[in-house]
This record gives sequence, structure tokens and C-alpha cells, in this order.
Amino acid sequence: MDDPPIGSGRGLGENCSLSSTPYPCATNRYTPLPKPPPGSLWIVSAPSGGGKTSLTRALVERLRQRGVAAAISVSFTTRAPRAGEEHGTHYHFVDEAKFLEMIAAGEFLEHAEVFGRRYGTGLAETRRLLAAGTDVLLDIDWQGARQIKAQRPEALGVFILPPSSAELERRLRGRGQDDPKVIASRMEAAHAEMVHFDEYDYLIVNDSFEHALEELQSLVLAQRLRLPAQRVRHTALIRDLLHR
Repeated sequence: MDDPPIGSGRGLGENCSLSSTPYPCATNRYTPLPKPPPGSLWIVSAPSGGGKTSLTRALVERLRQRGVAAAISVSFTTRAPRAGEEHGTHYHFVDEAKFLEMIAAGEFLEHAEVFGRRYGTGLAETRRLLAAGTDVLLDIDWQGARQIKAQRPEALGVFILPPSSAELERRLRGRGQDDPKVIASRMEAAHAEMVHFDEYDYLIVNDSFEHALEELQSLVLAQRLRLPAQRVRHTALIRDLLHR
């Protein structure tokens, strides 16, 4: 005889008693698997040169290899595309009028102005991904993080620091911005961002890319292993193991 489908309550009668557990009594009829638990919303912030973009991209790929669904939110922006950037992949590029129209319509989860350009996180797409069980990573600054936390206190924040001021300056110079005034301006902006590190739930020092990536991955995986989410994912297993 073929094994019944997962969740079918194999070998259990309709009059079984599971009063000692929080799980419903299974029957010999097929029991549909529950919907996946919603994904977690992660805020990842860092000063320019902190490495958050490289880390979040590497994290999504690392999680994909483990069968974990995660995605980086594609922000809307009013700035012009840079060489190699594609609309809908790196950013949703819109003009000022469209961005203001979206603000008025309540289409952003958060939005902020940075260096004279507007950036925002789309509300509808974020909700869709979370409902499907996908963890969503927001690559945003402290201003956006505050807005997210005010609306969704359950969101988890990670701040990434460089190992030193000297290393941060070296990374910024490595981007080809060798004009001393540009570097000084970037360092000042980085300091203004870093003073908000204590508004976040977790702190990672990016002194080694691989170590920082491992730490970031461990946070995401640990959150997925929390009891409420695991109880939903493994309802059939727990029911089977706890039935007597």
C-alpha cells in the first residue's frame, strides 16, 4: 500500500485524543498543509563603505543554497540610473512628480531624502513577499529604519560598522572618489549615519566579509527557527510525534 500524503494523519482514527498538545486531532482523511509562516522583515543599515549592499546580496544567494526564500527589496528612487543599472532590478527609477504622487497615495512603507534624491520602499511588493513566506531585506538608512520600526515594531534591525575610520576612508577612496572634498563629505555623512547604531537590534562589525556574512546569516536562520514559525512549518510532524 502506498504511504498516504504528508499531513494525512497516517494511522490515526477520528476519535483520537490529543488534549495534552496544542495540535488538532488528525483523521484518516487528507489534511491540507498549513500556509507557510510569514517572512521576517529585516532592516540592514550601514554607512557608505560599510559593505551592506555586498553582504545582503551574498546573503540572499547563501540562503537560496539552503532552500531559504529571501529577497532584497527593490527601492524606488528619483536619481538617474548609473552605468549598468537596470530599472526594476537595481531600482525602480521614477521622476519627482511620480514619487510625490506615490507618497500621497500611501504606496511607500518608508521613504527618505538622501543627498538631494528621494528613495522609498514599495508597500504592496513588500506585503506580497512577506505573505508568501519570503524574508525581505531592506537596504535603507536610519531615517527609513525609524519609519519602519514605527509602523512594524516586529521588524528586525541590523547595523553594520566598518572596523575603523581608517579602513572606512580606504574603502571610500577605493571607489574612485579621490577628491579630498568628496571623501571628507562622505566621511562626515558616514559619521552622521553611524551615530544611530544603537537604534538597531543587532550590530555586526565588517572586519572580514566572510565572517560578517556568517553572522548576518546566523541571525536570519535563528529567526526562522523560533517556535511560532517552526510550529507552523512542522505541524504534521509534531502532530505525528506527539500522538499516542
